[in-house]
Amino acid sequence: MQILVTGILLSGTYALIALGLTLQYGVARIMNIANGETLVAGCFIAFWLYVSFTINPILGLFVIAPLAFVLNWLIYEVALRPLVRRAKNRGQLEVDSILATFGLMFLLQGLMLLAFGGEYVNYQFLAERFMLFGSAYGLNRVVAFCAAVVIAGALYFFLYHTRQGTAVRAVAADPASANLVAIDVAKTSAMAFALGGALTACGGALLSTFYTFNAAMGIAFTMKALIIVIMGGVGDVRGAVLAALMLGVAETAVASLIDPGLTIAATYALFILVLLVRPQGLFGRRTT
Repeated sequence: MQILVTGILLSGTYALIALGLTLQYGVARIMNIANGETLVAGCFIAFWLYVSFTINPILGLFVIAPLAFVLNWLIYEVALRPLVRRAKNRGQLEVDSILATFGLMFLLQGLMLLAFGGEYVNYQFLAERFMLFGSAYGLNRVVAFCAAVVIAGALYFFLYHTRQGTAVRAVAADPASANLVAIDVAKTSAMAFALGGALTACGGALLSTFYTFNAAMGIAFTMKALIIVIMGGVGDVRGAVLAALMLGVAETAVASLIDPGLTIAATYALFILVLLVRPQGLFGRRTT
């Protein structure tokens, strides 16, 4: 039970990170290799707000999310929209976006190294015991999970109960058909990319409350987010949440029962197993 609960608590932040990449890749068709750097930036901003101004990291989300949204919108408009315009097909756009965001990854990583250095950083926030099902857990982990659930719930409501959310899902399903029903695909894609960046930054801010981080760890979380997105089915929010839950529990079980050094191996083993059973992902549509 303790392993299960710990894995579920971890999966909350994993889900936010993966939901961000789901919107960027599934809707905007941008394979953002710099997604992990957005997460690390969220960690550092939450740390800076807490240490310098004693702003609660949860309240800091109201600063971090809009800032990340605007920054990712600008990145899309300046660096990525020209790639979208010149791409003749989705395959070319994916290749071009991987190369562009690969360079962006090093740029963002360099700026964070310059600003914060290369040392590992953490801070004490709600570092106290919280009893749940007869076992003690970190209160910061519980609060981070609850905040992640609220954010994911708000995203679900936006996607499935608002007109703009319906447009986002339509573009994810078929951009060409979305154009035929008067949906501004370019504007919707930019908004989805920016929203994805905001979700990832929020995931980073929540992760920072109980995780030790540094400026160079972004690529590890980019790979985890990519694995979750593919496992769940590209562009499907429900699949990303379920895959994040599976990954969080699997990593916790392996770290607790076998060896913490094998968590990455467990991640890839689970990824391969899911793809062998369902190549299109848990909620993905089979290609015809």
